[in-house]
Amino acid sequence: MVKTRFAPSPTGYLHIGGARTALFSWLYARRHGGPFVLRVEDTDLERSTPEAVNAILEGMNWLGLDYDEGPFYQTQRFDRYREVLQYLLREGRAYYCYCTREELEALREKQRSRKEKPRYDGRHRDYRGPPRQGVEPVVRFKNPVDGAVVVEDLIRGNIVFQNAELDDLIIARADGTPTYNFCVVVDDMDMGITHVIRGDDHLNNTPRQINILKALDAPVPKYGHVPMILGPDGQKLSKRHGAASVMECRDLGYLPEAVLNYLVRLGWSHGDQEIFSLDEMVELFDLAGCNKAASAINPSKLLWLNKHYLKTLDPAHVARHLSWHLGELGIDPCQGPPLTEVVKAFAERSDTLKDLAEAAQFLYQDFERYDPKAAGKNLTAGAAAPLGRLREALAALPEWRAEPIHDAVKRSAEQEGLALGKVAQPLRVAVSGTAVSPPIDITLALLGRAKTLARLDRALDYIGRGSSGAAEVVIDRA
Repeated sequence: MVKTRFAPSPTGYLHIGGARTALFSWLYARRHGGPFVLRVEDTDLERSTPEAVNAILEGMNWLGLDYDEGPFYQTQRFDRYREVLQYLLREGRAYYCYCTREELEALREKQRSRKEKPRYDGRHRDYRGPPRQGVEPVVRFKNPVDGAVVVEDLIRGNIVFQNAELDDLIIARADGTPTYNFCVVVDDMDMGITHVIRGDDHLNNTPRQINILKALDAPVPKYGHVPMILGPDGQKLSKRHGAASVMECRDLGYLPEAVLNYLVRLGWSHGDQEIFSLDEMVELFDLAGCNKAASAINPSKLLWLNKHYLKTLDPAHVARHLSWHLGELGIDPCQGPPLTEVVKAFAERSDTLKDLAEAAQFLYQDFERYDPKAAGKNLTAGAAAPLGRLREALAALPEWRAEPIHDAVKRSAEQEGLALGKVAQPLRVAVSGTAVSPPIDITLALLGRAKTLARLDRALDYIGRGSSGAAEVVIDRA
Protein backbone atom coordinates (compact mmCIF):
# COMPACT_ATOMS: atom_id res chain seq x y z
CA MET A 1 0.00 0.00 0.00
CA VAL A 2 1.19 3.52 -0.84
CA LYS A 3 1.27 5.98 2.04
CA THR A 4 2.56 9.54 1.62
CA ARG A 5 2.93 12.53 3.90
CA PHE A 6 3.26 16.29 3.82
CA ALA A 7 5.40 17.56 6.67
CA PRO A 8 5.68 21.36 6.76
CA SER A 9 7.54 23.36 9.40
CA PRO A 10 5.17 25.97 10.90
CA THR A 11 7.50 28.94 10.68
CA GLY A 12 5.36 30.93 8.24
CA TYR A 13 2.61 30.69 5.66
CA LEU A 14 2.00 27.77 3.28
CA HIS A 15 4.17 28.94 0.39
CA ILE A 16 3.78 27.95 -3.25
CA GLY A 17 6.62 25.41 -3.14
CA GLY A 18 5.20 23.72 -0.06
CA ALA A 19 1.72 23.65 -1.58
CA ARG A 20 3.08 21.95 -4.69
CA THR A 21 4.81 19.32 -2.55
CA ALA A 22 1.56 18.75 -0.67
CA LEU A 23 -0.35 18.44 -3.94
CA PHE A 24 2.10 15.96 -5.48
CA SER A 25 2.07 13.84 -2.31
CA TRP A 26 -1.73 14.01 -2.12
CA LEU A 27 -2.17 13.08 -5.79
CA TYR A 28 0.23 10.14 -5.53
CA ALA A 29 -1.63 8.75 -2.53
CA ARG A 30 -5.04 9.29 -4.12
CA ARG A 31 -4.03 7.68 -7.41
CA HIS A 32 -2.76 4.57 -5.65
CA GLY A 33 -5.61 4.37 -3.16
CA GLY A 34 -3.44 4.96 -0.10
CA PRO A 35 -3.63 7.34 2.85
CA PHE A 36 -2.17 10.84 2.94
CA VAL A 37 -0.75 12.08 6.25
CA LEU A 38 -0.31 15.64 7.49
CA ARG A 39 2.55 16.02 9.94
CA VAL A 40 3.58 19.32 11.51
CA GLU A 41 7.34 19.45 12.13
CA ASP A 42 7.32 22.00 14.93
CA THR A 43 10.48 21.10 16.83
CA ASP A 44 11.99 24.52 16.03
CA LEU A 45 10.44 25.96 19.18
CA GLU A 46 11.78 29.48 18.60
CA ARG A 47 10.31 29.89 15.11
CA SER A 48 7.22 27.67 15.16
CA THR A 49 4.02 29.51 16.05
CA PRO A 50 0.34 28.58 16.42
CA GLU A 51 -0.46 31.26 13.84
CA ALA A 52 1.77 29.53 11.30
CA VAL A 53 0.16 26.16 12.06
CA ASN A 54 -3.26 27.71 11.45
CA ALA A 55 -2.01 29.29 8.20
CA ILE A 56 -0.89 25.87 6.95
CA LEU A 57 -4.16 24.19 7.90
CA GLU A 58 -6.13 27.04 6.33
CA GLY A 59 -4.14 26.77 3.11
CA MET A 60 -4.63 23.01 2.91
CA ASN A 61 -8.35 23.39 3.55
CA TRP A 62 -8.74 26.14 0.93
CA LEU A 63 -7.00 23.99 -1.68
CA GLY A 64 -9.17 21.00 -0.75
CA LEU A 65 -6.19 18.76 0.07
CA ASP A 66 -7.83 16.61 2.71
CA TYR A 67 -5.66 14.33 4.85
CA ASP A 68 -6.54 10.87 6.14
CA GLU A 69 -4.33 10.96 9.23
CA GLY A 70 -3.16 13.84 11.37
CA PRO A 71 -2.29 16.52 11.85
CA PHE A 72 0.47 14.99 13.97
CA TYR A 73 2.76 17.34 15.89
CA GLN A 74 6.38 16.45 16.58
CA THR A 75 6.36 18.38 19.86
CA GLN A 76 3.80 15.85 21.13
CA ARG A 77 6.10 12.90 20.34
CA PHE A 78 9.20 13.71 22.39
CA ASP A 79 8.73 10.66 24.61
CA ARG A 80 8.83 8.43 21.54
CA TYR A 81 11.96 10.15 20.21
CA ARG A 82 13.72 9.66 23.57
CA GLU A 83 12.78 5.98 23.52
CA VAL A 84 14.31 5.45 20.07
CA LEU A 85 17.33 7.53 21.04
CA GLN A 86 18.00 5.28 24.02
CA TYR A 87 17.70 2.23 21.78
CA LEU A 88 20.39 3.55 19.44
CA LEU A 89 22.67 4.36 22.39
CA ARG A 90 22.20 0.89 23.88
CA GLU A 91 22.91 -0.79 20.57
CA GLY A 92 26.07 1.24 20.04
CA ARG A 93 24.64 2.96 16.98
CA ALA A 94 24.77 6.40 18.58
CA TYR A 95 27.06 7.97 21.16
CA TYR A 96 27.56 10.98 23.42
CA CYS A 97 29.87 13.66 22.09
CA TYR A 98 31.48 15.96 24.68
CA CYS A 99 33.06 18.47 22.31
CA THR A 100 32.57 22.10 23.26
CA ARG A 101 31.57 24.71 20.71
CA GLU A 102 35.06 26.21 20.91
CA GLU A 103 36.70 22.85 20.21
CA LEU A 104 34.51 22.22 17.20
CA GLU A 105 35.26 25.67 15.79
CA ALA A 106 39.00 25.09 16.25
CA LEU A 107 38.65 21.76 14.43
CA ARG A 108 36.87 23.40 11.51
CA GLU A 109 39.46 26.17 11.35
CA LYS A 110 42.30 23.65 11.04
CA GLN A 111 40.41 21.79 8.33
CA ARG A 112 39.81 24.98 6.38
CA SER A 113 43.50 25.90 6.64
CA ARG A 114 44.30 22.52 5.06
CA LYS A 115 41.65 23.19 2.40
CA GLU A 116 39.56 20.31 3.69
CA LYS A 117 35.80 20.15 3.96
CA PRO A 118 34.85 21.19 7.52
CA ARG A 119 33.31 18.20 9.27
CA TYR A 120 33.23 16.46 12.63
CA ASP A 121 36.14 14.03 12.95
CA GLY A 122 34.44 11.42 15.16
CA ARG A 123 36.79 11.97 18.11
CA HIS A 124 34.22 10.71 20.65
CA ARG A 125 32.88 7.93 18.43
CA ASP A 126 34.54 5.20 20.47
CA TYR A 127 35.01 7.11 23.72
CA ARG A 128 34.72 4.84 26.75
CA GLY A 129 35.83 7.22 29.50
CA PRO A 130 33.74 8.93 32.16
CA PRO A 131 31.38 11.81 31.31
CA ARG A 132 33.28 15.03 30.83
CA GLN A 133 32.65 17.42 33.70
CA GLY A 134 31.00 20.73 32.90
CA VAL A 135 29.95 19.69 29.37
CA GLU A 136 26.41 18.73 28.45
CA PRO A 137 26.92 16.23 25.63
CA VAL A 138 25.03 16.00 22.37
CA VAL A 139 24.10 12.63 20.89
CA ARG A 140 25.55 11.76 17.49
CA PHE A 141 24.51 9.01 15.12
CA LYS A 142 27.31 6.57 14.34
CA ASN A 143 27.27 6.80 10.56
CA PRO A 144 28.94 3.98 8.58
CA VAL A 145 32.50 4.94 7.65
CA ASP A 146 32.75 3.02 4.39
CA GLY A 147 30.50 2.01 1.51
CA ALA A 148 27.89 4.18 -0.13
CA VAL A 149 24.24 5.10 0.11
CA VAL A 150 22.32 4.84 -3.15
CA VAL A 151 19.22 7.05 -3.20
CA GLU A 152 16.95 5.47 -5.80
CA ASP A 153 15.19 8.70 -6.59
CA LEU A 154 11.92 8.27 -8.46
CA ILE A 155 12.40 11.59 -10.27
CA ARG A 156 16.15 12.06 -10.63
CA GLY A 157 17.32 8.44 -10.90
CA ASN A 158 19.99 6.84 -8.70
CA ILE A 159 22.19 9.23 -6.73
CA VAL A 160 25.22 7.88 -4.89
CA PHE A 161 26.58 9.33 -1.65
CA GLN A 162 29.82 8.03 -0.15
CA ASN A 163 29.52 7.36 3.57
CA ALA A 164 33.02 8.76 4.04
CA GLU A 165 31.59 12.15 3.07
CA LEU A 166 28.87 12.00 5.74
CA ASP A 167 29.98 12.87 9.26
CA ASP A 168 28.30 11.71 12.46
CA LEU A 169 25.09 13.71 12.58
CA ILE A 170 23.84 15.25 15.83
CA ILE A 171 20.47 13.59 16.57
CA ALA A 172 19.87 15.15 20.02
CA ARG A 173 21.02 18.52 21.29
CA ALA A 174 22.70 19.15 24.63
CA ASP A 175 19.35 19.99 26.20
CA GLY A 176 17.99 16.62 25.08
CA THR A 177 15.71 17.87 22.30
CA PRO A 178 15.86 15.73 19.15
CA THR A 179 16.97 17.22 15.85
CA TYR A 180 15.08 17.47 12.58
CA ASN A 181 16.65 14.56 10.69
CA PHE A 182 16.17 12.18 13.61
CA CYS A 183 12.52 13.12 14.19
CA VAL A 184 11.74 12.72 10.50
CA VAL A 185 13.16 9.20 10.50
CA VAL A 186 11.22 8.10 13.58
CA ASP A 187 8.01 9.62 12.23
CA ASP A 188 8.34 8.03 8.79
CA MET A 189 9.10 4.69 10.45
CA ASP A 190 6.24 4.82 12.95
CA MET A 191 3.69 6.10 10.44
CA GLY A 192 4.58 3.53 7.79
CA ILE A 193 5.38 6.10 5.11
CA THR A 194 6.18 4.31 1.85
CA HIS A 195 6.86 7.27 -0.44
CA VAL A 196 8.47 10.58 0.48
CA ILE A 197 7.90 13.32 -2.10
CA ARG A 198 9.62 16.57 -1.18
CA GLY A 199 11.73 19.43 -2.50
CA ASP A 200 15.25 18.74 -3.70
CA ASP A 201 16.59 21.04 -0.98
CA HIS A 202 16.17 17.95 1.23
CA LEU A 203 18.26 15.70 -1.02
CA ASN A 204 21.40 15.94 1.12
CA ASN A 205 19.38 14.86 4.15
CA THR A 206 18.19 11.69 2.46
CA PRO A 207 21.35 9.52 2.73
CA ARG A 208 21.65 10.41 6.42
CA GLN A 209 18.01 9.50 7.02
CA ILE A 210 18.39 6.23 5.12
CA ASN A 211 21.37 5.26 7.29
CA ILE A 212 19.42 5.97 10.48
CA LEU A 213 16.46 3.93 9.19
CA LYS A 214 18.79 1.02 8.46
CA ALA A 215 20.27 1.31 11.95
CA LEU A 216 16.73 0.98 13.28
CA ASP A 217 16.09 -2.04 11.02
CA ALA A 218 13.19 -0.07 9.51
CA PRO A 219 11.92 -0.18 5.92
CA VAL A 220 13.33 2.57 3.72
CA PRO A 221 10.69 4.60 1.85
CA LYS A 222 11.00 5.40 -1.82
CA TYR A 223 12.03 9.01 -2.40
CA GLY A 224 11.18 11.54 -5.07
CA HIS A 225 12.85 14.95 -4.90
CA VAL A 226 11.03 17.69 -6.80
CA PRO A 227 13.15 20.53 -8.24
CA MET A 228 12.67 23.96 -6.76
CA ILE A 229 10.43 26.71 -8.11
CA LEU A 230 12.05 29.89 -9.43
CA GLY A 231 10.74 33.34 -10.15
CA PRO A 232 10.15 34.44 -13.77
CA ASP A 233 13.66 35.93 -13.71
CA GLY A 234 15.24 32.59 -12.85
CA GLN A 235 16.04 33.67 -9.29
CA LYS A 236 14.90 32.05 -6.06
CA LEU A 237 11.19 32.61 -5.55
CA SER A 238 10.35 35.47 -3.19
CA LYS A 239 7.64 38.02 -2.44
CA ARG A 240 8.97 40.37 -5.09
CA HIS A 241 7.71 37.90 -7.71
CA GLY A 242 4.08 38.27 -6.59
CA ALA A 243 1.96 35.88 -4.55
CA ALA A 244 4.35 33.73 -2.54
CA SER A 245 1.75 31.94 -0.42
CA VAL A 246 -1.43 30.02 -1.05
CA MET A 247 -3.60 32.43 0.93
CA GLU A 248 -2.18 35.39 -0.99
CA CYS A 249 -3.53 33.66 -4.10
CA ARG A 250 -6.92 33.54 -2.43
CA ASP A 251 -6.68 37.19 -1.40
CA LEU A 252 -5.84 38.20 -4.97
CA GLY A 253 -8.98 36.48 -6.21
CA TYR A 254 -7.79 33.17 -7.61
CA LEU A 255 -9.94 30.05 -7.41
CA PRO A 256 -8.40 26.99 -5.71
CA GLU A 257 -9.00 24.96 -8.88
CA ALA A 258 -6.87 27.41 -10.86
CA VAL A 259 -4.11 27.33 -8.25
CA LEU A 260 -4.10 23.52 -8.16
CA ASN A 261 -3.97 23.30 -11.95
CA TYR A 262 -1.18 25.87 -11.96
CA LEU A 263 0.80 24.04 -9.28
CA VAL A 264 0.52 20.63 -10.92
CA ARG A 265 2.04 22.06 -14.11
CA LEU A 266 4.98 23.55 -12.20
CA GLY A 267 7.27 20.59 -12.73
CA TRP A 268 4.90 17.92 -14.09
CA SER A 269 3.34 17.35 -17.48
CA HIS A 270 1.10 14.94 -19.33
CA GLY A 271 1.68 15.41 -23.02
CA ASP A 272 0.57 18.85 -24.14
CA GLN A 273 -2.45 19.02 -21.84
CA GLU A 274 -2.69 22.28 -19.91
CA ILE A 275 -6.06 22.14 -18.16
CA PHE A 276 -6.78 19.36 -15.65
CA SER A 277 -9.75 18.77 -13.44
CA LEU A 278 -8.90 17.38 -10.01
CA ASP A 279 -10.18 13.95 -11.06
CA GLU A 280 -7.91 14.04 -14.10
CA MET A 281 -4.94 14.97 -11.93
CA VAL A 282 -5.60 11.98 -9.68
CA GLU A 283 -6.00 9.67 -12.67
CA LEU A 284 -2.93 10.84 -14.58
CA PHE A 285 -0.35 11.98 -12.02
CA ASP A 286 2.86 9.98 -11.82
CA LEU A 287 6.37 10.83 -10.72
CA ALA A 288 7.79 9.77 -14.08
CA GLY A 289 6.16 12.87 -15.56
CA CYS A 290 8.02 15.22 -13.19
CA ASN A 291 10.78 17.44 -14.54
CA LYS A 292 14.34 17.14 -13.30
CA ALA A 293 15.00 20.85 -13.89
CA ALA A 294 13.64 23.74 -11.85
CA SER A 295 10.36 25.35 -12.92
CA ALA A 296 9.74 29.09 -13.18
CA ILE A 297 6.47 30.67 -12.16
CA ASN A 298 4.43 32.42 -14.82
CA PRO A 299 1.82 34.78 -13.31
CA SER A 300 0.09 35.28 -16.66
CA LYS A 301 -0.46 31.51 -16.87
CA LEU A 302 -2.17 31.50 -13.47
CA LEU A 303 -4.37 34.39 -14.57
CA TRP A 304 -5.27 32.58 -17.79
CA LEU A 305 -6.24 29.46 -15.84
CA ASN A 306 -8.28 31.50 -13.39
CA LYS A 307 -10.26 33.13 -16.19
CA HIS A 308 -10.96 29.68 -17.61
CA TYR A 309 -12.27 28.35 -14.31
CA LEU A 310 -14.33 31.46 -13.60
CA LYS A 311 -16.17 30.86 -16.87
CA THR A 312 -16.47 27.07 -16.75
CA LEU A 313 -17.01 26.03 -13.13
CA ASP A 314 -20.49 25.67 -11.67
CA PRO A 315 -21.59 29.24 -10.85
CA ALA A 316 -22.85 28.07 -7.45
CA HIS A 317 -19.34 26.86 -6.62
CA VAL A 318 -17.74 30.11 -7.77
CA ALA A 319 -20.34 32.02 -5.77
CA ARG A 320 -19.19 30.38 -2.52
CA HIS A 321 -15.70 31.74 -3.09
CA LEU A 322 -17.00 35.11 -4.27
CA SER A 323 -18.88 35.52 -0.99
CA TRP A 324 -15.59 35.87 0.92
CA HIS A 325 -14.38 38.65 -1.39
CA LEU A 326 -17.62 40.56 -1.03
CA GLY A 327 -17.23 40.26 2.74
CA GLU A 328 -13.79 41.85 2.40
CA LEU A 329 -15.55 44.85 0.83
CA GLY A 330 -17.91 45.10 3.77
CA ILE A 331 -20.80 43.59 1.84
CA ASP A 332 -23.36 41.16 3.21
CA PRO A 333 -24.20 39.05 0.13
CA CYS A 334 -27.69 38.46 1.53
CA GLN A 335 -28.47 42.15 1.01
CA GLY A 336 -28.62 41.98 -2.75
CA PRO A 337 -29.10 39.72 -5.77
CA PRO A 338 -28.35 35.97 -5.62
CA LEU A 339 -24.61 35.37 -5.90
CA THR A 340 -25.02 32.62 -8.47
CA GLU A 341 -26.76 35.06 -10.82
CA VAL A 342 -24.06 37.66 -10.20
CA VAL A 343 -21.40 35.10 -11.18
CA LYS A 344 -23.29 34.26 -14.39
CA ALA A 345 -23.47 37.95 -15.29
CA PHE A 346 -19.91 39.02 -14.44
CA ALA A 347 -17.65 35.95 -14.83
CA GLU A 348 -17.13 36.35 -18.56
CA ARG A 349 -15.70 39.85 -18.10
CA SER A 350 -13.63 39.19 -14.95
CA ASP A 351 -10.06 37.92 -14.47
CA THR A 352 -10.27 37.24 -10.74
CA LEU A 353 -12.85 36.95 -7.98
CA LYS A 354 -11.50 40.18 -6.56
CA ASP A 355 -12.18 41.92 -9.88
CA LEU A 356 -15.64 40.39 -9.98
CA ALA A 357 -16.47 41.49 -6.43
CA GLU A 358 -15.34 45.05 -7.09
CA ALA A 359 -17.25 45.20 -10.40
CA ALA A 360 -20.43 43.92 -8.72
CA GLN A 361 -20.09 46.13 -5.64
CA PHE A 362 -22.61 48.65 -6.98
CA LEU A 363 -25.31 45.97 -6.82
CA TYR A 364 -25.00 45.88 -3.03
CA GLN A 365 -23.72 49.30 -1.99
CA ASP A 366 -24.41 52.85 -3.11
CA PHE A 367 -21.38 54.43 -4.79
CA GLU A 368 -20.00 57.81 -3.74
CA ARG A 369 -18.92 59.11 -7.15
CA TYR A 370 -19.55 58.62 -10.83
CA ASP A 371 -16.56 57.82 -12.96
CA PRO A 372 -15.72 61.36 -14.17
CA LYS A 373 -15.07 60.40 -17.77
CA ALA A 374 -18.23 58.25 -17.99
CA ALA A 375 -20.37 60.92 -16.34
CA GLY A 376 -18.96 63.71 -18.50
CA LYS A 377 -19.79 61.81 -21.66
CA ASN A 378 -23.16 60.32 -20.71
CA LEU A 379 -24.85 62.27 -17.89
CA THR A 380 -25.36 65.40 -19.93
CA ALA A 381 -28.28 67.82 -20.26
CA GLY A 382 -29.33 66.00 -23.44
CA ALA A 383 -29.73 62.74 -21.51
CA ALA A 384 -32.15 64.17 -18.95
CA ALA A 385 -35.35 63.87 -20.98
CA PRO A 386 -34.72 60.30 -22.29
CA LEU A 387 -33.70 59.12 -18.81
CA GLY A 388 -36.74 60.77 -17.23
CA ARG A 389 -39.19 59.10 -19.65
CA LEU A 390 -37.33 55.78 -19.30
CA ARG A 391 -37.68 56.01 -15.54
CA GLU A 392 -41.46 56.26 -15.93
CA ALA A 393 -41.50 53.27 -18.27
CA LEU A 394 -39.43 51.16 -15.90
CA ALA A 395 -41.53 52.14 -12.90
CA ALA A 396 -44.66 50.99 -14.75
CA LEU A 397 -43.37 47.50 -15.62
CA PRO A 398 -45.69 44.83 -14.17
CA GLU A 399 -42.76 42.44 -13.55
CA TRP A 400 -39.05 43.07 -13.03
CA ARG A 401 -37.18 40.67 -15.31
CA ALA A 402 -34.50 41.09 -17.95
CA GLU A 403 -36.83 40.57 -20.93
CA PRO A 404 -39.43 43.28 -20.13
CA ILE A 405 -36.62 45.60 -18.99
CA HIS A 406 -34.88 45.15 -22.35
CA ASP A 407 -38.13 45.85 -24.19
CA ALA A 408 -38.71 49.02 -22.14
CA VAL A 409 -35.22 50.39 -22.86
CA LYS A 410 -35.48 49.53 -26.55
CA ARG A 411 -38.94 51.10 -26.84
CA SER A 412 -37.80 54.27 -25.08
CA ALA A 413 -34.87 54.64 -27.48
CA GLU A 414 -37.15 54.23 -30.48
CA GLN A 415 -39.59 56.80 -29.14
CA GLU A 416 -36.74 59.27 -28.70
CA GLY A 417 -35.40 58.49 -32.18
CA LEU A 418 -32.08 57.37 -30.63
CA ALA A 419 -29.85 54.35 -31.09
CA LEU A 420 -30.20 51.88 -28.23
CA GLY A 421 -26.73 52.68 -26.89
CA LYS A 422 -27.59 56.39 -26.58
CA VAL A 423 -30.12 55.44 -23.92
CA ALA A 424 -28.56 52.30 -22.47
CA GLN A 425 -25.17 53.86 -21.79
CA PRO A 426 -26.42 56.88 -19.77
CA LEU A 427 -28.66 54.42 -17.93
CA ARG A 428 -25.65 52.21 -17.16
CA VAL A 429 -23.65 55.12 -15.76
CA ALA A 430 -26.65 56.26 -13.73
CA VAL A 431 -27.13 52.91 -11.99
CA SER A 432 -23.52 51.62 -11.76
CA GLY A 433 -21.43 54.77 -11.66
CA THR A 434 -19.25 53.53 -14.53
CA ALA A 435 -19.45 52.86 -18.25
CA VAL A 436 -18.91 49.12 -17.84
CA SER A 437 -21.36 46.48 -16.65
CA PRO A 438 -23.08 43.35 -17.95
CA PRO A 439 -25.86 43.91 -20.55
CA ILE A 440 -28.11 46.63 -19.24
CA ASP A 441 -31.23 44.46 -18.92
CA ILE A 442 -29.33 41.92 -16.81
CA THR A 443 -27.72 44.71 -14.80
CA LEU A 444 -31.08 46.25 -13.89
CA ALA A 445 -32.65 42.88 -13.18
CA LEU A 446 -29.89 42.14 -10.68
CA LEU A 447 -30.00 45.62 -9.15
CA GLY A 448 -33.75 45.50 -8.52
CA ARG A 449 -36.54 47.95 -9.21
CA ALA A 450 -36.19 50.09 -6.08
CA LYS A 451 -32.44 50.70 -6.42
CA THR A 452 -32.73 51.29 -10.17
CA LEU A 453 -35.37 53.97 -9.78
CA ALA A 454 -33.57 55.60 -6.85
CA ARG A 455 -30.32 55.81 -8.82
CA LEU A 456 -32.11 57.21 -11.85
CA ASP A 457 -33.51 59.91 -9.59
CA ARG A 458 -30.01 60.72 -8.31
CA ALA A 459 -28.63 60.82 -11.85
CA LEU A 460 -31.39 63.20 -12.95
CA ASP A 461 -30.65 65.37 -9.93
CA TYR A 462 -26.94 65.29 -10.81
CA ILE A 463 -27.71 66.40 -14.37
CA GLY A 464 -30.08 69.08 -13.08
CA ARG A 465 -27.36 70.50 -10.83
CA GLY A 466 -25.24 71.17 -13.87
CA SER A 467 -22.84 68.18 -13.63
CA SER A 468 -19.99 70.54 -14.40
CA GLY A 469 -17.95 70.02 -11.25
CA ALA A 470 -16.86 66.90 -9.39
CA ALA A 471 -18.85 63.73 -10.05
CA GLU A 472 -20.17 63.34 -6.50
CA VAL A 473 -23.47 61.59 -6.00
CA VAL A 474 -25.97 63.03 -3.55
CA ILE A 475 -27.06 60.06 -1.44
CA ASP A 476 -29.95 60.19 0.97
CA ARG A 477 -28.81 58.07 3.93
CA ALA A 478 -31.84 58.77 6.07
